[in-house]
Amino acid sequence: MPVFEHPEFDHHQQIVFGSDAGSGLRAIIAIHDTTRGPALGGLRIYPYASETEALTDVLRLSRGMSYKSAMADLPLGGGKAVIIADPRTAKTPELLRAMGRLVDSLGGAYVTAEDSGSSEADMQIIAEETRHVGGLRRASGESGDPSPFTAWGVFCALKSAVRHGLGRDDLEGLRVAIQGVGHVGAHLARHLADAGARLVLTDVDREALAHLAEELGAETTPPEAIFDAEVDLFAPCALGAVLDDDVVERLRARVVCGAANNQLATPAMAERLMARGILYTPDYVANAGGVIEIAWQRREDYRREAVMAHIEGIGTTLDELFARAASEGRSPATIADTMARERFGRG
Repeated sequence: MPVFEHPEFDHHQQIVFGSDAGSGLRAIIAIHDTTRGPALGGLRIYPYASETEALTDVLRLSRGMSYKSAMADLPLGGGKAVIIADPRTAKTPELLRAMGRLVDSLGGAYVTAEDSGSSEADMQIIAEETRHVGGLRRASGESGDPSPFTAWGVFCALKSAVRHGLGRDDLEGLRVAIQGVGHVGAHLARHLADAGARLVLTDVDREALAHLAEELGAETTPPEAIFDAEVDLFAPCALGAVLDDDVVERLRARVVCGAANNQLATPAMAERLMARGILYTPDYVANAGGVIEIAWQRREDYRREAVMAHIEGIGTTLDELFARAASEGRSPATIADTMARERFGRG
């Protein structure tokens, strides 16, 4: 399993492989860049088909976290961790404590948080072994769940994308297709419904989908049909790499803006979207709300109103990004990468 020749290797500063025989832990931590500060990134627990697949995911996701932190103007770098396991059957307190010890062995270079397959409760267990954990329940008793903040950031990003891609300032009557209505997708759907948007929802969890659709008066469609929906905007809020050749050709939407990480299957998809006249919102800019909130948790002057103002700045950042992309005739994804590299010294 080559690392330095791996197509997703981007001069990562550190890649750590960890195991623990007693708990069955098999994990990888990737630290992409710490120029701006400690590498923050969530812990994904997933039954990868192979170690190579897990390595690909952690390299790609950690790089995205460096870009996300830079574009959100945070004093943080980018990292990510994955555990090769089924979170439904193999996640035990012993496994999580072993992961906590692995995180702690890095001395604060990497700060973990919840992600797909892990929860706030899991972070509490990991915190028994290390203090380098974000997204914990605050002293006030308020949940450390970052998903409401991520969803609010995507909503702010979406409003900017609609202004630039559709030439309108309101969302009333806008038809939006949301792929994935887990924690973030459901929060986003509620914000959109409150703003008057008309929703088409899909998810592999049929029960959760039905409940949310009934709550919001939304349409539903099978997962494989969401790309063909007659909508103005497509919001991918499930797993990444959804925008491949087939999907880009099928999309009816004129704007893409969602919460999923690594939405482009390949970098070339950004140009394909642009050629089709579809405005793509760079995912790591749009979905930075949760990371912004976790970063504020590390400060002694945490104030919710200051957090929300920082998150709402995502829209301002995108206004600048979209304007620059239009002026230079380049895709928003290319401009976002350029701006991020300038901010963490790789420009």
